[in-house]
Amino acid sequence: MAFLAVALFAAGMPAAVAGNRDECVVLLHGLGRTARSMAKLEEALQQAGFTTANVDYPSRKSDLEVLAEQAVDEGVGRCRKQAARRIHFVTHSMGGILVRLHLSRHRLAELGRVVMLSPPNQGSEIADHLRDNGLYRWFNGPAGQQLGTGPAALPARLGPVDYPVGVITGDRPEIWDLWFSELIPGLDDGKVSVERAKVEGMRDFLVVHESHTFIMKSPEVIRQVLHFLEKGRFCHGGACAAPVAGR
Repeated sequence: MAFLAVALFAAGMPAAVAGNRDECVVLLHGLGRTARSMAKLEEALQQAGFTTANVDYPSRKSDLEVLAEQAVDEGVGRCRKQAARRIHFVTHSMGGILVRLHLSRHRLAELGRVVMLSPPNQGSEIADHLRDNGLYRWFNGPAGQQLGTGPAALPARLGPVDYPVGVITGDRPEIWDLWFSELIPGLDDGKVSVERAKVEGMRDFLVVHESHTFIMKSPEVIRQVLHFLEKGRFCHGGACAAPVAGR
């Protein structure tokens, strides 16, 4: 759930490693972002042998229910066209809510593992405080109005996860997020508190010294994503080797 666009590199994406095309990763960016924000992570996944479907969806145009059907269906469809035996998800911010919403309605036979980066799994106080602000409503669209922390808000109604989920969140706001950070109790990444990133049923949880805006670009976070997709857990207290898909 980011509020500012980020300058991104435009490196060419390498082809997937031959022989590992049976595992595909759907990447879903956050609110107000594009698929290019996930490009560095996508490249690392491809180099590790995964095929990928980095979905660009209009996050500001529709409500969460519509976006979940559009974005997740597109990603799954692209993976199935690549004959994927297992389909994983790696999400940033609101992308994690889209996956939870979709999987609460549709079972996915090929479902592998899910890694969520800075997800507002229990909503965000920013949505509570600013939902009536005209600029906030304009920038974040219908979906931004659904990410509050109350019991009637959509995140609270999704319930526990019953599939392998690992959550990584940050504890360092960027300087431009310090005002937002003041609205959030406890440690936060500038958009979501550490506690509200958690979801009941998750397999593992990791806090890193990164911000909401740039967490997906962190080399350590990328290593941890690869580790969870391979092992079903993060590596705590030690160096993480980057695994290769299919091993």
